[in-house]
Amino acid sequence: MKKFRFLILPFILFISACGWFKSPPEIGKVLAEHFNNKIYKDFDTVAYDSVFVKTMDSLSVKFVNPKTIKAFYANNYTQPKLVTQFYINGELDSLVSYLNQSKVHGFNPKIFKGDEIKELLAALTANKFKKVEESYPVIAKLELLSANAYLNYNNYLKYGVVNPRSIFSRYYIKVRRPDSAGMQRLLDSKNLLDTLRSVQPKSAQYKALQSAYLNTDAESEKRILLLNMERFRWKMPETGDNYVQVNIPDFRLTWLDKTDTVISMKVCVGGKRENGYEDKLKAFAKSGNLDDKPKNHETPLLFSKINSIQANPIWNIPVSIAQSEIYWMARKDPFYLSNSNIKVYYKDKLIGEPDTINWNKYSRDKLPFKFKQGSGGGNALGKFKFIFDNSSSIYLHDTNNKNGFNLSNRAISHGCVRIEKPLEFAELLVKDTYTYDKLRAEVDLPPVDSTHVKWYKKRLAQKADTTKAFQLKPAWFAPKKAVPLIITYITAWSQNDKIEYRPDVYGMDEKLWTAMKKFR
Repeated sequence: MKKFRFLILPFILFISACGWFKSPPEIGKVLAEHFNNKIYKDFDTVAYDSVFVKTMDSLSVKFVNPKTIKAFYANNYTQPKLVTQFYINGELDSLVSYLNQSKVHGFNPKIFKGDEIKELLAALTANKFKKVEESYPVIAKLELLSANAYLNYNNYLKYGVVNPRSIFSRYYIKVRRPDSAGMQRLLDSKNLLDTLRSVQPKSAQYKALQSAYLNTDAESEKRILLLNMERFRWKMPETGDNYVQVNIPDFRLTWLDKTDTVISMKVCVGGKRENGYEDKLKAFAKSGNLDDKPKNHETPLLFSKINSIQANPIWNIPVSIAQSEIYWMARKDPFYLSNSNIKVYYKDKLIGEPDTINWNKYSRDKLPFKFKQGSGGGNALGKFKFIFDNSSSIYLHDTNNKNGFNLSNRAISHGCVRIEKPLEFAELLVKDTYTYDKLRAEVDLPPVDSTHVKWYKKRLAQKADTTKAFQLKPAWFAPKKAVPLIITYITAWSQNDKIEYRPDVYGMDEKLWTAMKKFR
């Protein structure tokens, strides 16, 4: 017999200690009184248990959470708790109704087996069993299918049907997922109907997408709406009322304070990975040749808090960029590094004259150097870098390539997010005139407070004094308080009472659709 039988055997050995094994058990009393049918007074728990175990073995192979369901019934001596509590009061009928109406959320009701549950309810209600043992298979199957459907329905609406972290390689947002303790509590619910009502998504965004989904016949539009309804079902981290959002398909950063927009601006994000990326990655894994390595500069999806601002930043050039770009530029032009204010380090020691390096001696896949671009006008990060903790070395930053913001498709960076209005963004973060004027002075801008002009002019004089070696260095500033930041991916949302749609720039809609097909 399978493992589940071993879970319940210890309880059978101690039947005298459990009310479930008294004659008749609660289910027998409930059905006997409801139907005024004496056969249920002969309800035999040991005989029912045997039927229940066989039913569990046959059904659980298709359950989404079989271990949780098995554990629940093992802990409750295989009692048909849902049937006992919710058959007579009609809440199992309400469950069927919710299951069959799940198409309003974009689900195929068949995945919940609502019709089969309805037939079992009808068979029990018909009250045509001549012997009580004839009811055991019906009760056992009704109990288990109801439990499975109830769990799935609740989990799908509360957490979504797909775990995005399992299908997207650069999805680093820690979404909450169902856990066994929570599901055990669901099965132990005292009111099925209240739970079903409370799990319905309530966010304005979800309801707007749902309404549009139910009001269109265009399959392509329904598909996009459904995918984004799923995204709004995911249990995202709590951002609070005041937070910054970067939506990759919209190429836009928006700072929100409750429902108000504090500031909104264009952004440039990482470029889309190469076509055929997965196959090329396999080829690279076999060859180890950098020429076979496919490019993937997609900006990762993440949640963090902006905790510092760097004026006149230094760019620590990633190894991938050093190998794919810096190496070739240095070989082509001996003065490229010094002209670009790029310093070269060997074993963490600065090389005084990088233009003299003989690049023919080094293969790009084994470069022993580190590269850093110094502060200044030519720095790829521009004048500001906005830093937040993450494992991908991603940050928001200024850029010298302002033309990029005029493009319709702004997926052009190496992965970091270039922002259109860095100075305004910095001012909102520091929220203090004195600190803001200090920050402005670092990038040679006059103060907004006239009382700060004196030390601003002093700094300019120091910079202009050629008798002293003035070196432009990064300067650090702290926000008034750390601001939550979420970099997300939404291709349809409600704005100003209409649905906005954006292109699937990274192909994430396609991948999500593939994962969701079995629920359609």
